[in-house]
Amino acid sequence: MNRINLICLGVADIEKSLLFYKNIGFKTYEQGSRPAIVFFDTQGTKLELFPLEGLAEDIDPDNPPETAPGKFGGITLAINMKSEKEVDDFIELVRKSGGTVVKKPRKLLTWDGYSGYFRDLDGYYWEVAYGKNWKFDENDMLIID
Repeated sequence: MNRINLICLGVADIEKSLLFYKNIGFKTYEQGSRPAIVFFDTQGTKLELFPLEGLAEDIDPDNPPETAPGKFGGITLAINMKSEKEVDDFIELVRKSGGTVVKKPRKLLTWDGYSGYFRDLDGYYWEVAYGKNWKFDENDMLIID
């Protein structure tokens, strides 16, 4: 087993989060505006949105973990781009769609890249990055040697 099939984000308002992720280009077959759960197709995995309190109860109904929306939980998600312009354009799309840019894209000398960060509506941190030496396979998956 060497895969991640789903990444689930617990969200405070599924309607707003659904709209945000649709606006920044995530694809879903969901037609309703307030579903119980949402799955977005991505290349390689699916991104899932699930109401935060329901997710905590799903983990342990008798003693759900304490939630703290908007606080850094030690995890980031990443979108890898093929150019600096793609990074800039995507960060601008996120900003226009209601996300918070927390680090404007800039050149990084440590790994010869270009990167910025945003927070989604529930405080999840996403890195949007480009590396000049990166390669992608035929499915646009990043190749890491």
